[in-house]
Amino acid sequence: MATNGSPAGKVAIVTGAGRGLGRAMALGLAQAGAQVVATAARKAQEVEQLAQQAKALKHAGRIEPLVADVANEGDCVRVIETAHERFGSVNILVNNAGRGMDLVNRDYLVKPTRFWEVQPDIWREIIDVNVNGPFLMARAAVPDMLSAGWGRIINISMNYRTIRRAGFSPDGPSKAALEAETAIWAKELSDTGVTVNALLPGGPTLSGMVKADKVRTTPVLEPEIMIAPLLWLASESSDAVTGMRFTATRWRTDLDPKSAAAAAGEAAAWHD
Repeated sequence: MATNGSPAGKVAIVTGAGRGLGRAMALGLAQAGAQVVATAARKAQEVEQLAQQAKALKHAGRIEPLVADVANEGDCVRVIETAHERFGSVNILVNNAGRGMDLVNRDYLVKPTRFWEVQPDIWREIIDVNVNGPFLMARAAVPDMLSAGWGRIINISMNYRTIRRAGFSPDGPSKAALEAETAIWAKELSDTGVTVNALLPGGPTLSGMVKADKVRTTPVLEPEIMIAPLLWLASESSDAVTGMRFTATRWRTDLDPKSAAAAAGEAAAWHD
């Protein structure tokens, strides 16, 4: 079982794990000793490559690749069933899968699209994946966590200034909704042993959505920046922490994890 400061022995689900943040977080959890069901919505090759990468890093068998769409209720149930069949339980859910502004406009960082110019079907798709997907996954996973009296839901969010940025509809509104989901779910799960927190990189991060050559004024972060705060949030050391958001760029690895969390954290969603 997990030691106090590690997710070793726990079973995690990481959605959107085929590339970028999701791939880095899935590998980080596996390296820390967790078993991971890693999902991608469309490209089986991406998560299969992830499993092979884990094997090459001597973590063979710790990552189970699975094609599943978080916007599909049946797929979400199947992810939980796969975790049971492969590893026996579900302890940690990382809601990372998302559709971004590149679906609206591949040049969104230099040529923003105004909200009334967004096609309704694209708006619906982004909201469906980014807002409904975390709900459907959490809804499927929470009964296991409640039964065990312990669990982690970690929602991958973004900077508030990006949420409010012109030209970021519907990605910004979708993350605002995810922040609200984080705060509300944390309250509804209080005193159950199941915590809900948000984690964000703190800036543009190399992924399928963000390319280094498109970001001209801000340094681009490596996805691995998420691993240190993620492992702490996924461990028993964070048992008393819920309804918070943590910014990875503010996480100081020279501090002990409790102090690093205090420096990097604030209440999720907007304050009263």
